[in-house]
Amino acid sequence: MKHLPKHLRPRWRYLAVSLETWGDERIGRRSFQRELWYAGQNLLGDPGSADADLSVVRFDFTDGIGGAIVKVRHGETEPARAALACIDEIDGAAVGIRVRGISGTIRAAEENYLGRDGQDSGERNVVFGNEERVAVLRDGVGDVRLDEAFVGATDLDYHLV
Repeated sequence: MKHLPKHLRPRWRYLAVSLETWGDERIGRRSFQRELWYAGQNLLGDPGSADADLSVVRFDFTDGIGGAIVKVRHGETEPARAALACIDEIDGAAVGIRVRGISGTIRAAEENYLGRDGQDSGERNVVFGNEERVAVLRDGVGDVRLDEAFVGATDLDYHLV
């Protein structure tokens, strides 16, 4: 079978998306893709969802933070951003999603918008509520572990031990 000429091939845009949730939650690529399809179909309807053709190309998620590259048809980036904004939980876990940028290639989206070298995340012991607790800290904010859950806190709410 012959390839289509370049001017007849579909054109794509790639949305670099960052994901954040509590430190003990696990989110998989398949569940993120499913929620993306549901959000697209519920917001845009069947024709709009088919036009956008939302699909997850790359996915990485560990320790409550992660990123994804979402492929969308050229000209459908605004509806895709709106569908992403409708996702508030994945597999019962509350999640924050932010579109970091839009690019014409996967490589450019990863390099320009999902560079993780500046992100520093790690577990530390902190004093929170007059008790020593374990917290996952990153960029001046932290998730402090209480008995069976996490509480979000800024650097003004806790003290490093």
